[in-house]
Amino acid sequence: MGNGGIKNISIVIKGAGEVASGIALSLYRAGITRICMIEIDRPLCVRRKVSFCEALFEPKVEVEGVVGTLVCDRRGLADAWERRRIGVMIDPGWKIITELKPDVVVDAILAKKNLGTRIDEAPVVIGVGPGFSASDTVHAVIESNRGPDLGRAIYKGGTEPHTGMPGEKAGYRWQRVLRAPHAGTVRHVKSIGATVKAGDTVLYVDDTPVKAVIDGILRGCIREMEVRENEKLGDIDPGNDPSCCRAVSDKARAVGNGVLEAITKLLTVNTGRIPG
Repeated sequence: MGNGGIKNISIVIKGAGEVASGIALSLYRAGITRICMIEIDRPLCVRRKVSFCEALFEPKVEVEGVVGTLVCDRRGLADAWERRRIGVMIDPGWKIITELKPDVVVDAILAKKNLGTRIDEAPVVIGVGPGFSASDTVHAVIESNRGPDLGRAIYKGGTEPHTGMPGEKAGYRWQRVLRAPHAGTVRHVKSIGATVKAGDTVLYVDDTPVKAVIDGILRGCIREMEVRENEKLGDIDPGNDPSCCRAVSDKARAVGNGVLEAITKLLTVNTGRIPG
């Protein structure tokens, strides 16, 4: 961590979708800018306008004023940090963790299970959502289910089980989410930010139309790619303000704040160093 206190720590975040990006934003705004986000080469991301994983496809990505850029190795990561940018790396095997030896590892893949994250990967290891147990597989777990405990840092045990139900908005839950009727290739009809009406075709999976069931704004939509049956493809906000597409959700912010709390507490407990 060095003499600069908590602001000089290095962090690897597994995943770079919306919730992972909300975590990165919370840390960055707290002055922790040495952040590396790692992803698979074709992330299944719906809320692409607020997700740093888009750096895999664009020269740079800006989320609420913070810039992320694709890097290929430690040298590129160091350059990104020097320019006050978040580094985004394709690293499905998590090799950068061994090379970088970060102070903190955050698993924000949201796979609803642990895909292999271990408590010995860093001095502080944090899991987000179901599948982790503090202090067995990680040092802390962050609640990701909407409700009074959203964003709570848990230091013993796990989170609530996965409900499989989207958060309620304007009385709608499942109606907001577009899902793949079968495996196939996505083809867009509407763009993120478009106004849609119930019955509108938003996209196709092969030749099968996927239609909106409510009016609203297309808040997010997966890239044109191959998907599995029932994969989440899109997200409709039942309002009329297109700016919602570029705002990180309250859920992502709450989880990010919980991660920040856990890091601040655990760096002191696990390393004996007082953040400052």
